[in-house]
Amino acid sequence: MAWIFSSDRPIYLQLTDRVISGILTGEYPMGSKLPSVREFAEIASVNPNTVQRALAELEAVGLIDNQRTTGKFVTEEEERITMAREKRGSALARDFLKNMTDLGYDSDQVSQLLREAQEEKEEDEDGYAGY
Repeated sequence: MAWIFSSDRPIYLQLTDRVISGILTGEYPMGSKLPSVREFAEIASVNPNTVQRALAELEAVGLIDNQRTTGKFVTEEEERITMAREKRGSALARDFLKNMTDLGYDSDQVSQLLREAQEEKEEDEDGYAGY
């Protein structure tokens, strides 16, 4: 199934984000071989040049390594992945706070909602269905 892209950002940036997410979630573990440019293009239903541009971005920031004869691999440098995770987490937190502020919540209300959400998550993980 083709990946779905929005029209508000260049596809190569969306593809870059998608691969970064795959790296951060373990879909593409450290040291693992990534699909070829052609395979990625088929999976995402995009032009191989778009995939090449996205992978070049990831290579430039050090999240993937290009081994000429064997392909592209996720970096084995845990520090780079940790930095990418922190950058992604920080961006998500900023977006969340902006959205909550836009909805009219103050910081105390946001904190309360987060505590409640965490409690619900923990209950769900413990098998409690809330009944």
